[in-house]
Amino acid sequence: MTGNKRIQELRENLRGRLFLPEDEGYDDARKVFNGLIDKRPALIVRCAGVADVITAVNFARETDLPVAIRGGGHSVAGNAVNNDGLVIDLSDMKSVHVDPEKQTARAEGGATWGDFDHETQAFGLATTGGIVPSTGIAGLTLGGGIGYLNRKFGLACDNLLSADVVTADGRFLKASAGEHEDLFWGIRGGGGNFGVVTSLEYRVHPVGPVLGGELIYPLDQAKEVLRFYRDWSTTAPDEVRADATLLSGPHGPALAIMICYCGAIEEGEKVLQPLRSFGTPMADTIAPVPYATVQNLLTEVFRPGLLHYWKAGLFRSFSDEAIDAIVDFFAGAVPAPFAAVAIEQLGGAISRVGVQDTAFSHRHAQHSLLVLRMWQNPAETEANIDWGRRCYRAAAPFLEEGVYVNYVGEEGEARARAAYGVNYERLVQLKNKYDPTNFFRLNQNIKPAPESTTPVDQT
Repeated sequence: MTGNKRIQELRENLRGRLFLPEDEGYDDARKVFNGLIDKRPALIVRCAGVADVITAVNFARETDLPVAIRGGGHSVAGNAVNNDGLVIDLSDMKSVHVDPEKQTARAEGGATWGDFDHETQAFGLATTGGIVPSTGIAGLTLGGGIGYLNRKFGLACDNLLSADVVTADGRFLKASAGEHEDLFWGIRGGGGNFGVVTSLEYRVHPVGPVLGGELIYPLDQAKEVLRFYRDWSTTAPDEVRADATLLSGPHGPALAIMICYCGAIEEGEKVLQPLRSFGTPMADTIAPVPYATVQNLLTEVFRPGLLHYWKAGLFRSFSDEAIDAIVDFFAGAVPAPFAAVAIEQLGGAISRVGVQDTAFSHRHAQHSLLVLRMWQNPAETEANIDWGRRCYRAAAPFLEEGVYVNYVGEEGEARARAAYGVNYERLVQLKNKYDPTNFFRLNQNIKPAPESTTPVDQT
């Protein structure tokens, strides 16, 4: 690896903490959200500020150590850690500063959406963020960033005003519409391919109480409810995001529709009435609630440490045939808790941004699909992954080639290319400019030079 002298010099040059495998706290420091990931880095640098990030980048480059970047550590692929390399851990860098007059907020790269919402909601403000508070703001935004407010305010990356980035050569750059504009374009959907993002500045919006909660139906109503949901959601106003999920939970299989209406409550009641009056739901918990309540609806489901397998896509045709195929598979092979097939509502403000205006190109999709399987016993891993793959195959004929990059696991280069879509070649050129050695490669990787062949999806 590196000599003791070099490591001691590194430790002395840090304001934050350095973890080695023999150090107390190392095992906790290498844990990430997905309990399926069990990697052992040679070094973990828990940075206290930008200076530590620059020091860590320079050290890794000079010692030829592979690098992983940890913000929230929420990637299902486990890219926040590595084996025998260096982890640049931003988890102590989580300050959030809100300017209520300008309606902006700047947060450090280790902040989570829980941290961000806590500060912005004190002023009645918010921006599109992840649907689980433990998700890191940086990783979500760099991949595009869908969330409950995405139909009204666009993706998280559409609300990004600027970002501070440490590049592979140790430079500190500001990326915005007026500085390093090409880099600013690339980090809005291009993932962590271009540097360590140490802070992000967002536009925030007035967000008071929302209409939020769930409608829960028995599984035997799933097909008719999903057909109604599809037609209703496609014409719903921007203020609505409604996600429909087939799930096997502790109380058995069901269909849940999770609602967030961000607008005037009285108007929201009218908009939601047709959906709430359709079928015979077992439960209807929709009510005026603080935005943070909606953001916490899935906190227990996505608690860190469970083992996860995900497969995702974007609907080409959310047809009756697609609904039949997905429900028939789920009903015929309902596993033990927890499994889900989530259909997330997109469109609205997302679709009014040009395909090439940011690196995130999947602007036309109205609904996405996410197959999730979570379990606790490692002995059940093979069976659970097999269920996830079979479930995805049932839906695959109705999906397009593209995929939301933040949902991609270890699926091979072809899948990474599909995630970046029509903007891939432009992202390659940007990679050539800012990271020609592919120093930042533990991600859904964009190689610095075009490849002559495209490997087949490995999952």
